[in-house]
Amino acid sequence: MILTAIFQASLCAASGRADVAATGVQRLDGSRISTAWIDHRMESLMQAGHVTGVAIGIVNDGRVVYVRAYGMRNVAAEEPLKTDTIMYAASFTKAAFAYMVMELVDEGRLDLDKPVYEYLKKPLPDYSKYADLKDDPRYRLITARMLLAHTSGLPNWRFINPDGKLDIKFSPGTRYSYSGEGINLLQFVLEQGLGFDVDRLMRERIFVPFDMTRSSMTWQPRFAANVALGYDEEGASLGHRHRTDARAAGSMDTTITDYTSFVTGTLAGKGMSAARWREMLSPQILIDSVHQFPTPSSQTTGANRTIALSYGLGWGLFTSPYGPAYFKEGHDDGTENYAVAFPRSKTALVVMTNSSNGESIFKYLLADLIGDTYTPWFWESYFPYDYTGPR
Repeated sequence: MILTAIFQASLCAASGRADVAATGVQRLDGSRISTAWIDHRMESLMQAGHVTGVAIGIVNDGRVVYVRAYGMRNVAAEEPLKTDTIMYAASFTKAAFAYMVMELVDEGRLDLDKPVYEYLKKPLPDYSKYADLKDDPRYRLITARMLLAHTSGLPNWRFINPDGKLDIKFSPGTRYSYSGEGINLLQFVLEQGLGFDVDRLMRERIFVPFDMTRSSMTWQPRFAANVALGYDEEGASLGHRHRTDARAAGSMDTTITDYTSFVTGTLAGKGMSAARWREMLSPQILIDSVHQFPTPSSQTTGANRTIALSYGLGWGLFTSPYGPAYFKEGHDDGTENYAVAFPRSKTALVVMTNSSNGESIFKYLLADLIGDTYTPWFWESYFPYDYTGPR
């Protein structure tokens, strides 16, 4: 793949950093790297990791300073990935949804600690989608705080269970276990119990105020002319699914420009009070699992105590010499995304890829582009393409 001829770049004019090509991008330790060096490094890593397309957004001092896309959005058609190319957000959706939920909490429309079944017109198991829980009264313990912090005890997805049924794996609130089912339950409560339309809420509270003009919870025909296809480990096309239902756990389409704008807004606490923003990014549960997946994990470790790995409300958390950080992943076949932000310096990096090999270069991207060597890449199973150690 010859990347030098096909990358496309766009600097964010609104950032006021049009001189970034001259001044370079600042890393956490204060050192600077040139945009030319970034481009060369990206090309090298993509070739080594066999990554089809990568888009990056870098934030310095709370301002977007560099947004660039590399590689292909459609290999067969020889169409380059661009900064306004529609890419699948996957679980990036969860963080945007959680931010919107925290705005509702801030306004007193939702209580984080009220059992969510109490918002419904009938017992949770009386709804067909949750009938599997009828013999387990622990569903009455589940709160919105637990759902956002992934401590509800629900599996990531019910279809992973041998019988395909939904169950509760442990007493809610006692441990961390990532759960897409939990995020979808919170959406169900907002819609069925409180009468909200999550698709509309996301548009009005996230996409419009955060200037995410090419983002949606469902597929839009206007996206068709500039969309990234996903590619598997061998480089075979997986297409791009046209999702017709808004799903809080992962239906969003977005662009690197849009999601970088969102992350930048979160650094400023846009749309919510300072107290609620701090609560969102406060540890709710410490994490001691060896890996994030599969869930729930029975293997534990103290390896991440040095970075105080934990989960907040919608975001993973860790500490570093540069202060606390929050992060979110996005994963599916043909999609690997990662975002991390450091509030103290208002530094952030957003990475979106349309390749199942994307995660194999994340460790190096984080270290090289912003100097982040603290993200728990081993816990996330982001094994580098040249990694030969234990897994």
